[in-house]
Amino acid sequence: MNKRLVGSRHEEQAASFLRERGLEILTSNFRCRIGEIDLIAREENTLVFVEVKYRFSDRYGWGEEHVDKKKQATIFKVAEVYISRFCKESIPPCRFDVVAIDGEKIVYYRNAFGRGF
Repeated sequence: MNKRLVGSRHEEQAASFLRERGLEILTSNFRCRIGEIDLIAREENTLVFVEVKYRFSDRYGWGEEHVDKKKQATIFKVAEVYISRFCKESIPPCRFDVVAIDGEKIVYYRNAFGRGF
């Protein structure tokens, strides 16, 4: 099976998981020249940037282990681009979450890593 198709399926699974917890999904796969953020959501007045990681098994580590400092730095930069394009009035509170899908198990890390804007 094609990796992009597998990734899309698990991103939709993560989006459904987040909707069930009251988050409103604003966009998926936001891309710019710097990189991509899998899901962007809103929870009350907070803008939530979500990285989705899927792993079939722990052979190469669990999903959340693959959101390293380099990946976090890219997500921060892409979030800044999103904010500059879509938050013209003011910058809302922001949070960075990770949804790790390990086989059939979903683990949700709210506020998994942070950076002030």
